[in-house]
Amino acid sequence: MKREQFGLRRQRRRFGCDQTIQSGVALCLPPHSKIVAALLALIISTQATFASNANRLGLTGSIAPTSSTDWSVSVVESTMKRYPTADSLKGWGYAKSLYLYGVYLVYLRTKDPRYLDHIKSWIDLHIDDKGTINRPINALDYMLPGNLLLILYKETRQEKYKLAADNIRKTFDTYPRTKDGGFWHANIPSRQWQLWADGVFMSLPFLARYGQMFGDSAYANDEVTKQLLIYYQHLNDPATGLLWHAYDESGAQPWANSTTHTSAYHWCRAIGWFGMTLIQILDILPKNHPKRNELIQIVQQLAKAYEKYQDPKTGLWYQVVDKGDVEGNWLETSSSSMYSYMMWMGVKRGYLPKRYEAVAQKGYRGVMTKLSMGADGMTNLIDICEGTNVSDLAYYFARKRNVNDFHGLGAFLIMNEELGAGSLKYKPKALSWKAD
Repeated sequence: MKREQFGLRRQRRRFGCDQTIQSGVALCLPPHSKIVAALLALIISTQATFASNANRLGLTGSIAPTSSTDWSVSVVESTMKRYPTADSLKGWGYAKSLYLYGVYLVYLRTKDPRYLDHIKSWIDLHIDDKGTINRPINALDYMLPGNLLLILYKETRQEKYKLAADNIRKTFDTYPRTKDGGFWHANIPSRQWQLWADGVFMSLPFLARYGQMFGDSAYANDEVTKQLLIYYQHLNDPATGLLWHAYDESGAQPWANSTTHTSAYHWCRAIGWFGMTLIQILDILPKNHPKRNELIQIVQQLAKAYEKYQDPKTGLWYQVVDKGDVEGNWLETSSSSMYSYMMWMGVKRGYLPKRYEAVAQKGYRGVMTKLSMGADGMTNLIDICEGTNVSDLAYYFARKRNVNDFHGLGAFLIMNEELGAGSLKYKPKALSWKAD
């Protein structure tokens, strides 16, 4: 008898049980426990499937477990190693500033000064001492970094950050609009007359926060609510409860419906941007604002639709949200983070019934299956849709499924600092955007 066989037999005598072998592991089971053995086999098989998915994508390492690991810190540290200087992260853009906004949330919890320096060095690459930004602000996308200017002014009191924020604020005064007052997605020929659901997050939280910080709330609060309701009016799809990706007032775009002038599909991240905007605006809007309840009703509508279209197996959401059964569609990470965040915050703020907490947690667990730690000790977040225009179904399905894309990293950090905070004994507070 081999030594290994003898050891197993001796353990069987010692503990008085039968054994089964699963994936090379000896399991001690009570006699006749076939059901228990089957369940254990299923669990081990599921773990093996997760591992094979990571290997298929060339990402060696372990899938992120639900543990006390500080995954926000791990993601930030990994990204700082990949982009060690401001110059390596250069380019005044919304996706990078979304990520850096997430870094700020992690800074508020950890107080690690390197994280604030990470944000500051990127902003300083793009503005001078007079607050001049090194690119024209001719699109809503280029307003999103303004949130970082407000953060840095609050943290450092350096006048250049206020001056740069002032420059973005002034852009709203002459920015082109649709006939009913909605901000165009961009002030360029290919985007004129268009409202994209993405655009509200790019511009409106900055405007509301600027208003609170610098005494401009009378205008800012009315403008942001007006914009959200104009966009909603044009993009709402009562049949699904979701939003169309875009609307073209002129009807000139090839994707525009001849009657409604809306695009034809419900692209996941556009709807996620809109949902996050509602939460962030409601955190600033006074409780007695006349339009507040209308915004809460949209939160409730979106949450109902998110729940309806959540993939029951994974907890994630599809690239084209309502077409999960269509071949070629795929589960997307950044939007899944956004939807989970919106519902979690909706419950936390009292806008949604408590049952949505479980829907958000299921989404959160789904996102965590997309996060792994590589053999090099660095995190990898997969299945993040690249930047996306408005088009047909084949175009949405064919978008690149990026790894560590800033859209996904930023959305993950925003979500994880809320949903992952409990395991770290941290209770995040609503941010104050007052200068003091």
